[in-house]
Amino acid sequence: MKRTSKRILKGAAAAVIVLVLLVLAAVWALFGGELRTLGTVTRQGDTGLFTMTYHGDYGFDAFLAQGGAESDKEVQDYVIRRLLKGLPFTFELPDLGCSTIAVGDAAGDGRLFGRNFDLYYSPAMLVKTTPKDGYASLSMVNLAFIGYGEDKLPVALTDRVTTLAAPYAPLDGMNEKGLCIGVLLIDTDRTDQDQGLPDITTSTAIRLVLDKAATVDEAVALLQGYDMHSSAGSCYHFQIADATGRTVVVEYIGDRMSVVESPYATNFLLTPGEYDFGSGQDRFALLESAYADANGVMTTEGVMDVLRRVSQDQRPEKDTSTQWSVVYDTERLTATICYGMDYDVVYEFSLT
Repeated sequence: MKRTSKRILKGAAAAVIVLVLLVLAAVWALFGGELRTLGTVTRQGDTGLFTMTYHGDYGFDAFLAQGGAESDKEVQDYVIRRLLKGLPFTFELPDLGCSTIAVGDAAGDGRLFGRNFDLYYSPAMLVKTTPKDGYASLSMVNLAFIGYGEDKLPVALTDRVTTLAAPYAPLDGMNEKGLCIGVLLIDTDRTDQDQGLPDITTSTAIRLVLDKAATVDEAVALLQGYDMHSSAGSCYHFQIADATGRTVVVEYIGDRMSVVESPYATNFLLTPGEYDFGSGQDRFALLESAYADANGVMTTEGVMDVLRRVSQDQRPEKDTSTQWSVVYDTERLTATICYGMDYDVVYEFSLT
């Protein structure tokens, strides 16, 4: 009798263990990529700069296949459904003022792409993605756009879940082909194209270019295949540069795309015409002068110094300042970052 009871208990224990293992296997099958991704979130010292490597499929091809999205709300709903398994979050792209510059690399044969991101306090994340049917890339994300801030940072595992939305909120980046892109605010009416094409928003357009374009021409062709709907009721233009040295600014005027050759940009339209909106002309003039003085060729340190010179300190009448400065190297496939206007501390990350 005792032996029978022991056998029953052993059998029950084994069944429980098997059941637990099956449940764990099912959870891993459903959320393994997400859990691995959350485990890679790393804070740089005690700063607001984080890094993350995205494992698995973030569903961007499926997003494009469904016709994209014509609003941040639609992007948000897709991410909640596909990546966050129903967990709600808020996606919002506010006004931002920035500077970009593309130059030759004096230290090698590649190209350098520099970018300042100017806004109110913004914890930032460098996200590495390796899509199955696209190019690997590094991109910078303002975590404030997806619900983080001074009182909430993705330090504890339980606070990291909404970082899974980060691939849908890039603001600048570089892919394995050396294609670089950054977005900058233009102070005019929002872009809302209606040409009967699939839809794309500001940040998902950057994801599209990073995942699918190897050159400026390919990037422009991709954007021409979508109806652009700019985020947050604003208007933006994109600076795009590739490893060959081609550099353009793509902007939208009256829902019409315009492509302008320029190695730098700030926050006003570059398309010829009479426009009484936009800002950053002083920063643009400084970029133009620095580019000319260097004959369009600088080191990473030189580009970072130019970004420091056009950075924006926080002033009493303006609560925004430069949150990060990044220099992408298309030959070494690295991102060199200074966070929070601390140009004495430099972080370097590699795509490879």
